[in-house]
Amino acid sequence: MLTRKQHDLLRFIHERLEETGIAPSFDEMKEALGLRSKSGVHRLVTALEERGFLRRLPHRARALEVLRPPPELELAAGRGGAPRARAGGERTVVPFAGREAAAATVTVPLHGRIAAGTPIEALEEVDSHIAIPQEWVRSRRPHFALTIEGDSMIEAGIMDGDVAIIESCDIARDGEIVVALVDRSEATLKIIKRLGQHVALIPANRRYETRMLEAHRVRIQGRLVALLRRYH
Repeated sequence: MLTRKQHDLLRFIHERLEETGIAPSFDEMKEALGLRSKSGVHRLVTALEERGFLRRLPHRARALEVLRPPPELELAAGRGGAPRARAGGERTVVPFAGREAAAATVTVPLHGRIAAGTPIEALEEVDSHIAIPQEWVRSRRPHFALTIEGDSMIEAGIMDGDVAIIESCDIARDGEIVVALVDRSEATLKIIKRLGQHVALIPANRRYETRMLEAHRVRIQGRLVALLRRYH
């Protein structure tokens, strides 16, 4: 996926190149996106390069090439219609999509927030749906998404506000990151390890302690397969 800022910058560069044939300057990008400094623009351009949307042409000033236009422009062009702007929002999910990959997405339900710290009440209600790359779904089991709340998994690269993509399952190997339901009422994202008749739910943050629970109190609801993150 692209973050909202990455998407907006890609669209701005694409439209400027279509209109004038010349890429905008970093100052123009900064002003267009309402950023405070050009360092933020550099980070966004680098992120778009790494994701295969942009390429900087060497030895030329203001030389950027759009390798993959914004997904909604590509889809609209494929239908023969005019491009349509995406509606704004606090969290906009834009799936990766190239010419071949535009349709290679699947939609999964977003089941609200899950604690990566102190467990919270399990959420069953579906808040919305999001699109993810089809290649992330590597089994026939259902998949779903949860928004991470808390910082107890930061040493595993899982941050507050990330969206976790979960494969539904009721078993997992020791060392896997799972959604564990405790006492049928509290859900949490942790590393699992079995110790005899007990289950350890292990955080990835030294400030938090491992929870040791009787095995019958813990039910695995799924395991982590991917993360989505917004940077700006």
